[in-house]
Amino acid sequence: MSTDVFGALPVVDADALIRLRARLAAQASEAELIDVAYRTVDSPVGKLLLAATDVGLVRVAFAVEGHDLVLERLADTVSPRVLHYPRRLDNVARELDEYFAGVRREFDLNLDFRLAKGFRREVLRHLPEIEYGHTASYSVVAAASGSPRAVRAVGTACAKNPLPLVVPCHRVVRSDGSLGQYAGGPELKAILLDLESNR
Repeated sequence: MSTDVFGALPVVDADALIRLRARLAAQASEAELIDVAYRTVDSPVGKLLLAATDVGLVRVAFAVEGHDLVLERLADTVSPRVLHYPRRLDNVARELDEYFAGVRREFDLNLDFRLAKGFRREVLRHLPEIEYGHTASYSVVAAASGSPRAVRAVGTACAKNPLPLVVPCHRVVRSDGSLGQYAGGPELKAILLDLESNR
C-alpha cells in the first residue's frame, strides 16, 4: 500500500488558473464591480504598475515605490474594489510602448487626477505643456500655474505626481539646470531626459 497520500492529488494547472482569473475579472467588470483595474508592464525603466478607474488612468508607479504598497493605498483612497484586469489598461500599455520606442511624443489618454488636490492638481495640468525633449524650471511652472512664488510647492507636486511619465514631471528641473528629485530616482529622471533629447 502506497504511503504517498498526496500523489493522487491533481497537479495545479497554472494556465487554467490564469484563464479562470481572467474570466472572473471580465465578469466583475461586466457587473461593474471593479472600481480600480490594474496591471503591470515591463519597460526600459523597469516594471511599471498601471491603474485606472472608469474616469481614466489614476496611477503609474515605478517598482521602487513598491507596487503592493501602491495598491494598498489605492484601496484606501479610491476604493477597496481593486482587481487585476489588464484589458482596461491595454491602450495605456500601448501608448507607453510607443513612447519608449520614440514614436509617441505626447499621450492621448483619459486621466483621473483625484489623487492630486488643489494647487498640486493645477501644476499637473500644466506639465504636458512642456514639450517633448525640453525642460522647464520649477519657477517657470509655478508662474504658469498662477503662483510665481510657489516654487517649493511645484517641487512637491512633481515629487508626488501620481501619473509620472504620462504627466511629464521629469521635464521639470532646477533653475541652475540640475535635475532635482524624481519619484523613480534622479538616475531615472536623467534616463528619461536623455531618451527624449536624443530623438
